[in-house]
Amino acid sequence: MRQEIAHIALVVRDYDEALAFYCGKLGFELVEDTYQAEQDKRWVVVRPRGSRGSTLLLARASKPEQEAFIGNQSGGRVFLFLATDDFARDFGAMKQAGIAFDRDPMEMDYGTVAVFRDFYGNLWDLVQFADGHPMAV
Repeated sequence: MRQEIAHIALVVRDYDEALAFYCGKLGFELVEDTYQAEQDKRWVVVRPRGSRGSTLLLARASKPEQEAFIGNQSGGRVFLFLATDDFARDFGAMKQAGIAFDRDPMEMDYGTVAVFRDFYGNLWDLVQFADGHPMAV
């Protein structure tokens, strides 16, 4: 048996502003952007360049209850983890693109990590796992 997590839904205010951040600033690639007329919504999927793992489904909030969670889907905890094979390269590119980091890079037992915010305020880890770590890219 083989299973994997295909998509993680991220509630956003607007598809195009989310794409501008994830594809324009973070350098993710657009996997799919399909209009679904029967629901008057778009199916928008992005992923980090070179990744074949889980993707982000950018899901526009469609009711007030969902809007309340934009930027705070995890109650203020780090929500998503962007693993890299070159921390210095990606940290530098992200700073150059104007990405806000809440925590400077730190060396931990598991690797190098820094915390940044996405366009909406969700917290992410940028992490390069140490050689030999089971999650190393």
